[in-house]
Amino acid sequence: MRVVWRPFIFSRLLKVENCNATVSELLIPPAWITVTQKLRKVPDIFFWGQRKRFSTMPEIEANKRDSELFSPPSDVRGMMKLDRTAFKKTVTIPVLKVRKEIVSRLMRSLKRVALQRPGIKRVIEDPEDEESRLIMLDPYKMFTCDSFEKAELSTLKQLNVNPQISKYSLELTYDNFKSEEILRAVLPKGQDVISGFSRVGHIAHLNLRDHQLPFKHLIGQVMIDKNPGITSAVNKINNIDNTYRNFQMEVLSGEENMMTKVRENNYTYEFDFSKVYWNPRLSTEHSRITELLKPGDVLFDVFAGVGPFAVPAAKKNCTVFANDLNPESHKWLLHNCKLNKVDQKVKVFNLDGKDFLQGPVREELMQQLALPKERKHSVHIVMNLPAKAIEFLCAFKSLLDGQPCSSDLLPIVHCYSFSKDVNPAKDVQQQAGAVLGISLEACSSVHLVRNVAPNKEMLCITFQIPASILYKKQTINLEYGEDPPLKRQKTDNVFSEGNTQIASNT
Repeated sequence: MRVVWRPFIFSRLLKVENCNATVSELLIPPAWITVTQKLRKVPDIFFWGQRKRFSTMPEIEANKRDSELFSPPSDVRGMMKLDRTAFKKTVTIPVLKVRKEIVSRLMRSLKRVALQRPGIKRVIEDPEDEESRLIMLDPYKMFTCDSFEKAELSTLKQLNVNPQISKYSLELTYDNFKSEEILRAVLPKGQDVISGFSRVGHIAHLNLRDHQLPFKHLIGQVMIDKNPGITSAVNKINNIDNTYRNFQMEVLSGEENMMTKVRENNYTYEFDFSKVYWNPRLSTEHSRITELLKPGDVLFDVFAGVGPFAVPAAKKNCTVFANDLNPESHKWLLHNCKLNKVDQKVKVFNLDGKDFLQGPVREELMQQLALPKERKHSVHIVMNLPAKAIEFLCAFKSLLDGQPCSSDLLPIVHCYSFSKDVNPAKDVQQQAGAVLGISLEACSSVHLVRNVAPNKEMLCITFQIPASILYKKQTINLEYGEDPPLKRQKTDNVFSEGNTQIASNT
């Protein structure tokens, strides 16, 4: 970074001493020079009286130019192979000269106006005076000495600092530009740039659009350069539509190592990102479900992945049954249970979701619901497979034998789904209700998890499975603790409980 400095005043142009106008000569329109030449013969007092008028007009011109001030050179447009040397550019920056012994005290008062750019020191040595330092100021905020606020000017006066601003020629390099600025300069004008990505350990996971694909390798390298700790950039090249919920990916730049470690909600997970499903944008949802659980509760995680629901629940002293069909997810689920020291509290399965529900879940529910009421805990069933989870709700139909338990002990389901409907909550309720053959609109809640894409939402519907669905049809004689008995309506042996009808065989 090369710095060349000179006083930031118009004295050579206007021939006015102590004018204190502080806008760069480089920012003065050519027409101003002509006007200045014509007015040279006018007495200096004229310029003194017009000082404020002359200082504001360059500010307007400066505002127009400032939008381009920290943009990379225009000739990088269309670059497909990253050339870092092509990003060199010289800009004019306002600076304030101060005594070196007061820099620390002064910087606290000048936080508002100090320059903040990647790789640029805010305080540098004065090449002409070793006893002084130069404070870089924000060119978007500082045009003249009048740009200082009253409190800032008061501090400068107390510390005996001349508020006169000087200017510097500052050479910017690739290191001084932000990733978004680089990509906006490189990609075709007017097209979207990459403003974010999913971070999975050392991996930057991007979802590039079609117009960005010709620049994919440059984009990947920029993401690695500008994000400490990122050593690999990948792009998803298909949707998550296979059996195991993972996706094909292309390494855009950096190392091809997909073995990674992540930290989420104070728990550690390790896995091969190329073979399992992991989405860091779901950390809040993982925490939300965990907070619903109480120590001693039972959690069935039907599509457990590598354990983001199972591990925190086990740490909360819940009994956890976790399942995933993907052999790789199953392997890393076992690994992460051991890594977080909850392997004795989690029973892990490698089954299809329906087989898991009709096998281990059914068996455990029969045991849990047969316990004395005072020993029973809440039972939660998490089904986080948004593309297909609702289809698996049919596995709950007539799942259990015997007498139905009290309604307050019925399992609570948290089922995830996508919706593109204008009323996504109602859409998900209707989808789930259609599979179960009942209406859920009055006896369920829907939580918006996140916006996945334009007009596509991810939601979680939560409801208790009605006894009429969960138990095989038979004469129903529910034992209620403090709950009131069913309000029976003698209409062809069909009783009503809230908005759910319960049919009797008698």
